[in-house]
Amino acid sequence: MGVGAPQFERTRILVGEEGIGRLSRCHVFLAGLGGVGSYCAEALVRAGIGRLTLVDHDCVAASNINRQLPALLSTVGRPKIEVMLERLRDINPACVIDGRREFITADNADSLVPEGVDYVIDAIDSLACKVALVAQSVRRGLSVASSMGAGNRLDPSSVRIVDISQTRECALARQMRKRLWRHHGIRAGVLAVYSFEPGAAPLPPQPVDGPGRPRAVNGTISYMPPIFGLMLAGAVIQELLAG
Repeated sequence: MGVGAPQFERTRILVGEEGIGRLSRCHVFLAGLGGVGSYCAEALVRAGIGRLTLVDHDCVAASNINRQLPALLSTVGRPKIEVMLERLRDINPACVIDGRREFITADNADSLVPEGVDYVIDAIDSLACKVALVAQSVRRGLSVASSMGAGNRLDPSSVRIVDISQTRECALARQMRKRLWRHHGIRAGVLAVYSFEPGAAPLPPQPVDGPGRPRAVNGTISYMPPIFGLMLAGAVIQELLAG
């Protein structure tokens, strides 16, 4: 079942046979399958992207259910990567998907991104890991899109997708800009989805299960992370179609 499959009929009307073929030849790397990344991954597969490399180390928790695609009462405790692979392959079995249950660090970020990918999408939470993935991908000359902070916000009309140099109000984006410039000499050239709505205060840092440092716990609402993920997917798909 390939690009001629019936599930792509409506997409073909919009982008044409050439567009369908172009997307089927694209390879996208996506890190993080939480509220942002899971919706982004599904939108990519439903659009007909031909190959995905997905990385996520987490298991589904009950607290994920309010916003994450793989999170159901029946999937609590299962690895997110496992749940998403089942779902995505049921949408388009012809999509070649490499799922890796790993924690991205500064040491392995570069090696996890395969040669020949057409786009790198960052949907992970850890600031240090985000910076490492983005910086190393830019250094390799890869196109990169990154999600800023979707938590502690309610207003969907405040979400924008711009070059990271044009972000404002978002504390995560500010830290990303600072570290990318100071440590890697990167000022621009990274697509970023962010909200300029002032964020509410998170809970103090809490321990995490598995690798990673304690992190502040952000309040979330059902629609904001998915909006971020779908906007990332839309921007990336448009760029891939443009060639």
